[in-house]
Amino acid sequence: MAHEKYIITRRAFAVGALASAAGASHALAQSITPGSTIGPFYPAGYRGETDADLSRIAGHTERAKGQVIEVMGRVLDRNGNPITGAKLEIWQANTHGRYAHPEDVATMPLDPDFQGFATIHTGSDGSWKITTIKPGTYDSPIGYRTPHIHMDVSGMTSRNIMQMYFADEQEANAVDGLYRELGDSAPLSTAKALGDHRYGWDIVLIEG
Repeated sequence: MAHEKYIITRRAFAVGALASAAGASHALAQSITPGSTIGPFYPAGYRGETDADLSRIAGHTERAKGQVIEVMGRVLDRNGNPITGAKLEIWQANTHGRYAHPEDVATMPLDPDFQGFATIHTGSDGSWKITTIKPGTYDSPIGYRTPHIHMDVSGMTSRNIMQMYFADEQEANAVDGLYRELGDSAPLSTAKALGDHRYGWDIVLIEG
């Protein structure tokens, strides 16, 4: 009986070990969000507002021009664990496809009511959210650019610079060279439309 009990215990242990291994394999299945160029219009030296609502500036009576949207998601590590306190630096073009940057010599108009840049941190569950304007398209020295938002995301030990695209801009995405270069990884950089001008996008870093 003792020998039989030992065999059952060994079998139970083996099953448990296999289940744990499968769980670990599943946990490690998180795909890292693809990195991208920081671009020429990173707002170095920016001294304006940096809060999570890019569509309004304190003291201005007008809201930024364009379609107001909300973008939300979580920052996770490759095991699927939320990263608390991750820092997100966010910048983008305005509704006309123009950056408030001295090196953007495009002729599209600037929007004095558009913040254009934010610095936020994730909550205890890795969540983040911004209110902004859906960026416009524009032509650049490297070709046509579909609507996108730049993000520089840092956890405690890892960092990635990336661009977020929009799932409901399929035609524009299809002719954007940087988007096409993502290949099969493109869905990892594409925010899902949640309805009512809301988008969801989770960011996965290598580590927390």
